[in-house]
Amino acid sequence: MIDTDFDAHERSRWAGRAEAYARSFGRLCAYPADALLDAAGVRAGRRVIDVGTGPGTVAALALGRGAEVVAVDAEPSMLDAARRAAPGAEVRAAALPRLPFPPGDFDAAVASFVLNHVGDPAAGLAELRRVVRPGGRVAVTAWPSPHPPLQRLWGEALAAAGVATPPDLPRVAPERDFPRTEAGLAGLLAAAGLADVRSETLTWAHRTDPEDWWAGPAAGISTIGLMLQRQPTAVRERVRGEYDRLAAPYRHADGNLALPTAALLASGRVG
Repeated sequence: MIDTDFDAHERSRWAGRAEAYARSFGRLCAYPADALLDAAGVRAGRRVIDVGTGPGTVAALALGRGAEVVAVDAEPSMLDAARRAAPGAEVRAAALPRLPFPPGDFDAAVASFVLNHVGDPAAGLAELRRVVRPGGRVAVTAWPSPHPPLQRLWGEALAAAGVATPPDLPRVAPERDFPRTEAGLAGLLAAAGLADVRSETLTWAHRTDPEDWWAGPAAGISTIGLMLQRQPTAVRERVRGEYDRLAAPYRHADGNLALPTAALLASGRVG
């Protein structure tokens, strides 16, 4: 299987950006980590693979539960961060949909907001299932659509500043995509052959310094970051002004933002 243009595009957005990610999106993605591990049945003595480990947040939590952890990612700067965050884990370079492990090598597999970044989500999920033993569990998180206020903020700021979405951005092919809903994610797991599928929506308010939240896209992270980087200085400044205006209703007395958000969490058992 050949990586899609979407996969290459996504990896380019994270290249060398582990520090900026940890400051911004990493803190957001950390919130459901314990629920993700619970859904996968991760506990002491279990061998678990954390796919797309990023800065190692989930891997470190799994180690704290007494699990044996293998953490993989495609981005070298993320692997370096994961080694620092989870020094007891085996950290290796790898990415969906090809993992260098034999079938049934793990008791559980987790992927924290990874399916959002692969061009063939079904193939990625099938690979997670392949490396887990019968009776083990696979658990994943993904961002929902329609987007909650936090995820809408960037698109609204760009639109208010007059920045249109460029037509050349790679997208998941329609025949490979899935509805970003509880039912859609559950259907993806069931189609991969997983049993006892469970799917739910987690909601919370993400508290963050507005400068930290701006720092992610400003560093070029994600598609929003690419769109921002493509703009001349005057337009970037206009986007920043719209960001401040639109974020103001979520600003608390301490200056931090409390942005309502949500995530999908789904899991299933390998038969």
